[in-house]
Amino acid sequence: MLPRFFLLLALLCFGAGLQGRADDGYRLWLKYDELPEAGLRKAWQAQARGIVVERNATPTLQTAAHELQLGLQGLLGRPVPIGAAPGGRGSIRLRVAPDPALGQEGYRITSQKNGLEITGPTDAAVLYGCFALLRQVQTGQLPEKLNLSSQPRIQYRLLNHWDNPNGTVERGYAGSSIWKWLELPDRLDPRYQDYARANASIGINGVVLNNVNASARYLTAEYLQKVAALAGVMRPYGIRVYLSVFWAAPKVIGGLPTSDPLDPQVQQWWKAKTDEIYKTIPDFGGFLVKANSEGEPGPQDYGRNHADGANMLATALGTHDGVVMWRAFVYKANSKGDRFKEAYEEFQPLDGKFNPKVLVQVKNGPIDFQSREPFHPLFGAMPRTPLVLEVQLTQEYLGFATHLVYLGPLIKECLEADTHAKGPGSTVAKVVDGSLEKHSLSGIAGVANIGSDRNWTGHPVGQANWYAYGRLAWDHTLSSAAIAEEWTKMTLTREPQAVASVTRVLNQSRDIYVRYTTPLGLHHIMGQSIHYGPEPWLEKSARPDWTSVYYHKADAEGLGFNRTASGSNALSLYAPGARQVWSNPATCPPDYLLWFHHVGWGQQLSTGRTLWDELTTRYYTGADSVLWMQRQWEQAKPAVDPELHADVAARLRIQHREALWWRDACVLYFQTYAKRPLPPGLPPPARPLAEIKELVDIYQLR
Repeated sequence: MLPRFFLLLALLCFGAGLQGRADDGYRLWLKYDELPEAGLRKAWQAQARGIVVERNATPTLQTAAHELQLGLQGLLGRPVPIGAAPGGRGSIRLRVAPDPALGQEGYRITSQKNGLEITGPTDAAVLYGCFALLRQVQTGQLPEKLNLSSQPRIQYRLLNHWDNPNGTVERGYAGSSIWKWLELPDRLDPRYQDYARANASIGINGVVLNNVNASARYLTAEYLQKVAALAGVMRPYGIRVYLSVFWAAPKVIGGLPTSDPLDPQVQQWWKAKTDEIYKTIPDFGGFLVKANSEGEPGPQDYGRNHADGANMLATALGTHDGVVMWRAFVYKANSKGDRFKEAYEEFQPLDGKFNPKVLVQVKNGPIDFQSREPFHPLFGAMPRTPLVLEVQLTQEYLGFATHLVYLGPLIKECLEADTHAKGPGSTVAKVVDGSLEKHSLSGIAGVANIGSDRNWTGHPVGQANWYAYGRLAWDHTLSSAAIAEEWTKMTLTREPQAVASVTRVLNQSRDIYVRYTTPLGLHHIMGQSIHYGPEPWLEKSARPDWTSVYYHKADAEGLGFNRTASGSNALSLYAPGARQVWSNPATCPPDYLLWFHHVGWGQQLSTGRTLWDELTTRYYTGADSVLWMQRQWEQAKPAVDPELHADVAARLRIQHREALWWRDACVLYFQTYAKRPLPPGLPPPARPLAEIKELVDIYQLR
């Protein structure tokens, strides 16, 4: 049973009775304030007079009952007792029951003669069903003849934390790490349980605790005890913990002279270490590995390939119930090459050579979490290997915590992209969920945007990205617009006009961001190192593919990276059906034009404008659209908590200022090549390019 202290704390932090206080965002979407509509409240009260759960229930089933009780008592404004005896009329029964149609984690909610029943084949499935029922209540649904069922389409649904042992978070914009390694295992911060609750409520079942640029210390006996303590908090919520591992650990902490995956001593070291981990954490999930990428060590240091490395770890897992997720984010410093192609060239030839316990983790696009990318060419190109889709929730390239950018559309755009690998309809979603090639393993990973800030994500609306990721990881057929509305109702308000205003902002925010930063397929032109603000003039860095000029190729003739047969030929990596969409600059969708083509400044586009006129118009309309976002947010003010509304309103003012910064920097810089005037009606930037470059230098101080 969960410690009584944690349950009481959950009631204080997340429960009812907080209507009179300012909303600081801590409760996320688990806001169980009393329903304001008396009729709706009465209807649910009739269905929720008590909760029935077996007396010897597992800790997870007990957790499910307590979570349901916590939510219903807050929402309905009256006690909802938990009992083991059969309930009377209006009871909710929680029951584990075999159901082949639901897999291992699916749930079913049905109306029965005496009330409601939540069933599932496992206790975790029942927990998911309890959160689903609470979602029905929170969003204002009536309890009439409920017959709901749902099961996850993807098996491993993970958050990847890029947290470091010193408390910093790589690409984190919401404070320091929530993991307090110096306090563990003796003190468990109550926030850990609240984190687990939030994840379970959206179906996330795995957490990689540490940065892919890993420290070997996580594999020491001391730190494994700390990891075990966190695993103990996560376990009742159906969540398993994973670790990113440092490839050179056998040398760094094992005292071996090598980390060669084919060396018998190295193999034995990893087997012994894996056995030690499972002795300490019996339900440990497995390993995530970043190797031979951006300076990290790996099997290529010894003349081996990625399959050699991944298979060695999979063999070390032996009969333990765990997996290896091997990241495909690799690229060499080649000024004459195309980073777009390099992961494909290293991994595609290895298809079919990985151990059955290995999944290859692939970013949504071929470069690095840009605001819009074509889907990664590895999707559909490795039919004998299960692929994990990796998306980034932390906004490394999307304005950090000062820009409101809802990422549901970005994730859906990738999932719905058609690889044409087995003909039309071979979507990335079908590759990832295993249905296209009948894989038994499937996975999806989101790089977490979570930190120690009271509201978890820095920008309050950043919570919507965490939420949307979890919902899409569970069911990728959901629409991002429906998820935005759901999150708004659960987190901000259910007042119809305010919901409409907020969801309009959410649904259009990503396209607006793209317009004022990287329109028409521009990419990787942000500031050096910290990746903040514009720096399209960047031509010198530690690596050629960390510069901007490497990607945009601006010259007197035009703009864009030629990836056709006359250029890098990256287009050839896609199946013919997908390639055809992008191959002709005259018919290429404008959003991807400069990803694949070097286009003349005066070339007329499908929009009817020349490239220069379309580019500048998009920069200007994008920046102006942030003013529209401000007006829409202001319309929701009467229905949103004043403190929270003011927070977002202030960030929107910052966003507009920085949208103008992006607009002016890029328009003035590209104008030095285009040598063309702004289209009629667009006012010239108030600042010269030299002044804007100085501003960038201030932000990039290191």
